[in-house]
Formats: sequence, C-alpha cells, structure tokens
Amino acid sequence: MEEKETVREPYRMVLEGGQAELVEKKSRFIANVRPVESEAEAVAFIDEMKKKYWDARHNCSAFVIGTKAELTRCSDDGEPSGTAGRPMLEVLLGEGVRNVAVVVLGEGVRNVAVVVTRYFGGVLLGTGGLVRAYSGAVKEGIAASKIGTMRYGVRLKICTDYNGIGRIQYILRQNGLEAEDTVYTDQVELTVLLAAECVPGLKKEITEATAAKAGIEEVEKLYFVAPDA
Repeated sequence: MEEKETVREPYRMVLEGGQAELVEKKSRFIANVRPVESEAEAVAFIDEMKKKYWDARHNCSAFVIGTKAELTRCSDDGEPSGTAGRPMLEVLLGEGVRNVAVVVLGEGVRNVAVVVTRYFGGVLLGTGGLVRAYSGAVKEGIAASKIGTMRYGVRLKICTDYNGIGRIQYILRQNGLEAEDTVYTDQVELTVLLAAECVPGLKKEITEATAAKAGIEEVEKLYFVAPDA
C-alpha cells in the first residue's frame, strides 16, 4: 500500500523586517523585527540590537524557528519575570490572539526574531502595563514588516504540442496561474508552480482538455511564497 504523504500546512513568515516605536507613560519601546533561519542568526541579531541600543535599560527578545515553531526562546532582560519576553513570544506564536501581527494578521509567524528596546521614562508601568507595552510593540513591529504566506507546492513541467498550448494556457489562467517559464522547440514546455493540493485538479483538467496528449511531470516539491488574497 502506498504511504500517504504528510500534509504540510501553510505558515506565515517575515520576508522583510521592520521597526516601530510605542510610547507608554514616557517610556519608549522600540521594536526591531528580522527574519531568521537558525538560532545562531537569532542570537546574532539580538546581540546586534544590544550593541546598537547599548544605553537602553532593557533589550528584551523573543524568536520562533521552524515551520511548526520547533524552537522558541525569550528573554525579559531584567524586566520583572513574565512581563516582557513571554508576552512577546506569545504574539509571535499567536497564543491568545494568533501569532505575529496577531491582531494585525490574525495568524502566527515563523522564522522570526524580535527585540524590543525600552528607554525608561521615569514612570513605573506595573505588571499589566509592561505586558501590554511589550506585546503591543511587537504587534506594531510586525505590522511594519513585510509578511508572506509560505505554502507547500509542486513545480510541474507540462509538455504539449502546438495544438494544445492554447487550451493549457486558458486552464492556467482560469486557475489563477502563470507559467514561470515557457520554452518553444518542436513542442512547448511550460513550468508552473502551484499549491500541492491543487495539483490533482489541474492534472485532471489538462489531461481531459488535451485528450491525455500533454505530458505532466512533477519536477520539485517545495515551500514558496504565495500572494496574499
């Protein structure tokens, strides 16, 4: 019996980092967000921010690595325990609201690190105030970043004669797809990237439209950035 392939869920990630600032009772909270692929990258980014804002009282941090958040870390950096790092991480994980951009995006974010720098304004915020300020700064930082949805997909190579190219191009347009590349020789070869769950339907349409004369080959399986609706 053929083993069923594991379903790979889409996830959101930061494509380009951003920066935002929030002021709460004269304290400045500066959020810097950056995409990272490993713990080493995250740690290097945190160290970089600590050097940049060396004169700040706190540089709290959090990061999430892995499509399923396999690795997470956070730091209060001197703030009362649980008032900074954990609330920041919860925003990234989407706990209680749904990951990065929590309220902004409504979904979690992966492979991301954030540092929130606090310049103390002389007024104590209390536990609740700190939690709101740090989590709010992260949300603002994510909102200032460029976010993309990563979908698990398949790159197909479609080969057809010149009689079938018009029908295939029509089918692609109807499915909101564009060929990544088209090569014209004695036949036409198109390369198309689409979400894995859409492959069976597309294959069926093309096969029926060309009376099974078109060749369809799965070249590669990968995650790719899908345009947001």
